[in-house]
Amino acid sequence: MHLLQACKLAVIATAGIALAHPGAHEPSSYTSMNKRNFLHNARSSLDKCADKLEERGIKARAEARRAALLDKHRSAFVNTSRHSDLHVTLNTPADELSDKNPVCILAPEGEIGPFWVKGELIRYDISDGEDGIPMYLDGQLIDINTCEPIKDLYWDVWNCNATGVYSGVQSSMNGNGDDDSNLDKTFLRGIRKTDEDGVAGFKTVFPGHYSGRTTHVHVVAHLNATLLPNNTLTGGYVPHIGQLFFDQDLISAVETTYPYNTNTVAITENANDHVVIVETEDSNSDPFFQYSLLGDSIEDGIFAWVTLGVNSSVSHDSAVSYAATLISDGGVSISNAGSGVSF
Repeated sequence: MHLLQACKLAVIATAGIALAHPGAHEPSSYTSMNKRNFLHNARSSLDKCADKLEERGIKARAEARRAALLDKHRSAFVNTSRHSDLHVTLNTPADELSDKNPVCILAPEGEIGPFWVKGELIRYDISDGEDGIPMYLDGQLIDINTCEPIKDLYWDVWNCNATGVYSGVQSSMNGNGDDDSNLDKTFLRGIRKTDEDGVAGFKTVFPGHYSGRTTHVHVVAHLNATLLPNNTLTGGYVPHIGQLFFDQDLISAVETTYPYNTNTVAITENANDHVVIVETEDSNSDPFFQYSLLGDSIEDGIFAWVTLGVNSSVSHDSAVSYAATLISDGGVSISNAGSGVSF
């Protein structure tokens, strides 16, 4: 399958959206016209990148790496990926599944939300003992300007736990607003530096849900940042802010398991999520992880992967607001907590 034919353009543009959850918000400056212009230019960039990624062996190395990871983590393939013509069986080779991987072109700027925490640790395992379904994330980041993998980019990810609570923040919009001990927790948050192939990954837990939002993972890209002795970042700039999503069938299956099924908050499905609606209003937009189950039961775990195209020439530092900072003594709330566009 030609890479462009499988492409997914993850478009994050939120101006004029009415939010379906509590909390203050600010409209994104990324307008519909910006979005249309970006998609037009991104499609041209992807046309050029598709052949180059193949010629330079970048695509082949990605397939081999993900096949090896799948073989390492799973006992069988038992699921297909979203919006795919794959027919995966127990005997489907890992390299055949990985070959179907699309490239997502991410339109800056997206929604960072009110619960980003500044100062998170660079680490692989961000599960911190949280209950839920194990999930391994594999991301490859490609510069759409050069069609080259982005080396030494720091991929920042975070999501809520199985019952819909984010670590590292204290807010009435997030679990028990009186629990200041949550400020010192770091579960399901972390940062990883990409290697020479623009690759970074995490061991984490599949996210749950909370009021007004579908299941999602927040992502931020940092470039030219400096690693401090305490294993945190300083400086640099942010070329992308966004969110990634999962197949609704996968979410529904996860939500039947413990402890996800203890959450009594109404579930918002992808079709009704305001961010998904905007991101997928263009027929080429599909900001979803590809995935495979790792065993005969969903509780055995999930392997999810995505290739992200990032415009490294832009900076969206002005859109980066945070609810707390993590320092050596623990978390510290910031007065503008809750001012993000969405969460």
